[in-house]
Amino acid sequence: MTQRTGKRAVLVAANQPLEIWERPVADPGPGEVLARLTHGGVCGTDVHFWRGEVPLPGPVVLGHEGVAVIEMLGAGVSTDYAGTPVAVGDRVYWQPVAPCQRCYACTVLGDVSMCENAFAGVFGNADGPTTASYCDYATLRAGLPFYRVPDDTPSDAVIALGCALPTMLQGLERLGGIRPGMSVVVQGCGPVGLAATLLAHLSGAAPLVVIGAPARRLAVAQQFGATHTLDMGELPDAAARTARVRELTGGHGADVVIEAAGVVPAFGEGLQLIARGGRYLIVGLWSAPGTVPVEPRMINNLNLRIIGTALSQPRHLYQALQVVQAHHRRFPLAAAVTHRYRIEDSQQALEAVARLETVKAVIAPAT
Repeated sequence: MTQRTGKRAVLVAANQPLEIWERPVADPGPGEVLARLTHGGVCGTDVHFWRGEVPLPGPVVLGHEGVAVIEMLGAGVSTDYAGTPVAVGDRVYWQPVAPCQRCYACTVLGDVSMCENAFAGVFGNADGPTTASYCDYATLRAGLPFYRVPDDTPSDAVIALGCALPTMLQGLERLGGIRPGMSVVVQGCGPVGLAATLLAHLSGAAPLVVIGAPARRLAVAQQFGATHTLDMGELPDAAARTARVRELTGGHGADVVIEAAGVVPAFGEGLQLIARGGRYLIVGLWSAPGTVPVEPRMINNLNLRIIGTALSQPRHLYQALQVVQAHHRRFPLAAAVTHRYRIEDSQQALEAVARLETVKAVIAPAT
């Protein structure tokens, strides 16, 4: 019997080109699933990992967004994390981190997205089984949340918003939702901003203003429901953008501002965009170090609420699949995948995402 092998893109050290390793691929153990990658989403966070802005102990296989086809089921595996039956040949979508269910966050706070141990060995050994997605094969270890992709849902549509959609679903849950007719501003038009735009539109936001660049991404934001877009290339002055938002919201500012830009200066600008009694959801600054001046009395006197959110919980992955299944025909989700790369070209993929050349880039092993 021929030993199965697979390629993987490995980050050995920050700011160094990814290396392509080929390693044996073991059969899954009890409770595990071996899956063959078709789509590995390239997330902006991967760029931060590569640059060393979020340290990772190398060597490590990159990629935390994946759609794959089940190759083998380990003993005892017959359903996904929601109890849906699975079989060889089914497509799956997974969360590469598994909550420990024994730390303070998991057991006392009841919020596994804040698990204190979830990132311990998160992607596995670069030489051995990995849950990462810049590779030919992923091994979904026992207890790792994964869900079957519905037959009528294209893989491109699932990966288009990658981890951004479940992250935004958790964020809006923490925010307390958006009521129809609320004015919303989204800062940023990458996948996180596009996920925010889509969900705000589905919630009935009006007006729905997206601030960002480049124009190609803003055009997708309009397709996802934005009523107005402000191109930072055409309107580079923050004060001018604030004035335009005030104009679009009757002089009041936005009921909800969602930070999805991933750059620290966005926070200071966002505070100027909020209406009295408004809410500010911070989603994109998870891996962006830095500080910004804040006038606390403004938060006090305007009765503002600032809510942080990071990552997602297993239910949000499931909800993301439901959103995509329900709406992929109405919105051009699959078309948001604009760039595909072989595993061997993973470094080029990272660099293209860093230069904002893509809407969504994927590592497609079969490409």
